[in-house]
Amino acid sequence: MSGHSKWANIKNKKGAADAKRANVFTKIGREIAVAVKAGGPDPNTNAKLANVIAKAKAANMPNDNIERGIKKASGALDAVNYEENVYEGYAPGGVAVIVKTLTDNKNRTASEVRHHFDKCGGNLGTSGCVSYMFESKGVIVVETDMPEDDVMMLALDAGAEDVVPDEDGVYEIYTAPNDLDAVSKAIEADKSVKVLSAEQDMIPSNTVKLDEATEAKVKRLLDMLEESDDVQDVYHNAELTEEPEED
Repeated sequence: MSGHSKWANIKNKKGAADAKRANVFTKIGREIAVAVKAGGPDPNTNAKLANVIAKAKAANMPNDNIERGIKKASGALDAVNYEENVYEGYAPGGVAVIVKTLTDNKNRTASEVRHHFDKCGGNLGTSGCVSYMFESKGVIVVETDMPEDDVMMLALDAGAEDVVPDEDGVYEIYTAPNDLDAVSKAIEADKSVKVLSAEQDMIPSNTVKLDEATEAKVKRLLDMLEESDDVQDVYHNAELTEEPEED
């Protein structure tokens, strides 16, 4: 992938980190199971499943794994019932944090999330205490040699809401959450554009700047949360410095 998404240093999303962790496919498998049980096994009529499949493909999850996960969930063969839960709170420095989880043991997960917040000097809050600071959006990151005006026209014609240039040839395309799959497919149909990622996101309305010591504490909390097996996504509004790229 060329460069970093504009939001990479804000969200500290799993992307590259998950690619290095063996449990990324397990986490996406849980999302597939929940999506299938909520709306059925057909991604053409189940937008949530379509979005998860797009996320799985962006993470290079093999098609066999995706299909097996759908069949397992729809057939309920040895399937585990996962429950979706969202936790909200504050990291050091007043940073707002949203943690989305999928778990077969809510008590275990709640205890673990609370432990991470407490250990890193944060505070787990009540539902709704920080979510009002974020807006749910579909975010598609693409790479192309097309002129910027052509990218804009392609995205808007596909139903996107906005296009933001990132680095050379890399753009972020924003959609309404329910339009993510349709817009992604329409853009991907143009062979001159490569879709690097497509997933639902929580975009902060404002960001928080931190000193070096506080940033280290925030990063520690985010790392601990993201390494938890039950945690699917972590969103925050901190402005974090980017880590040096590995060779």
